[in-house]
Amino acid sequence: MTEIGVNINPEMLDNFISLLKSCRRIAAFTGAGISTESGIPDFRGPSGTWEKFDPNEFHIDRFVSSVESRRKYWLHNTGMYEAIRQAAPNAAHVALTRLHGMGRLSAVITQNIDGMHQVAGMPDDKVIELHGSTRYIGCLSCGIRIPRQEFQHRVSPEGDSPPCDSCGGLMKPATISFGQMLTPESMEAAARETDTCDLFVVIGSSLVVYPAAGFPVHAARRGVPLVIINNDPTPHDEYAQVVLNAPAGEVFRRAMAVVDPDGPPLSGVRPS
Repeated sequence: MTEIGVNINPEMLDNFISLLKSCRRIAAFTGAGISTESGIPDFRGPSGTWEKFDPNEFHIDRFVSSVESRRKYWLHNTGMYEAIRQAAPNAAHVALTRLHGMGRLSAVITQNIDGMHQVAGMPDDKVIELHGSTRYIGCLSCGIRIPRQEFQHRVSPEGDSPPCDSCGGLMKPATISFGQMLTPESMEAAARETDTCDLFVVIGSSLVVYPAAGFPVHAARRGVPLVIINNDPTPHDEYAQVVLNAPAGEVFRRAMAVVDPDGPPLSGVRPS
């Protein structure tokens, strides 16, 4: 359903639609803003997670060295996971999946940990999760990774979690915490997509977190059109051919009605 009263620059929207229709290897770069329309809070906005909690409390060194810090981490993360598990992808997530099915979108590079792109139908191997996924649990020692639903019930109401069944190491949601490096595999995959795309579309990212925020600039410097869809201005707007300061879901509803006129109206999907 179209959001009444949403003001979207018509010239910028037309330019975005033209790019979507003409490009065949689109790279999408998504941040927390694409998921706020699904009811998942962001981290850095005025009411984001880091306005309510001190991010230093969740540094990897504290997780490793302190039982109490691990309990606090698990309690906080479990609440976030439950919110994510109950949420549904929105029109923007669904639009990206549809563009992939049309052979126009090559991959999604995401800073998000919510797994919404996969729930919306994007193939797992086409989603590059720079900051990991809260839908999996990993061992910090041996690296084993398991679906979260197989582990979450073993976390106590007080936040105590069992060790790894394979090696006895510390188990932690498979997300990148403060103090952890992004994996070389995810960075290399994102760089490949940035180097080979013919359109780079940023959706819902403030573009202030590096090294991830460097990918859009690299694409623009290659001469690739850059589109930025975000509620607020970003530090990289000057590099963009199209800037749309509006909710991503409504932008894609209007754009896909032209790009894919025979497709069903965009809406969210139920979580699995």
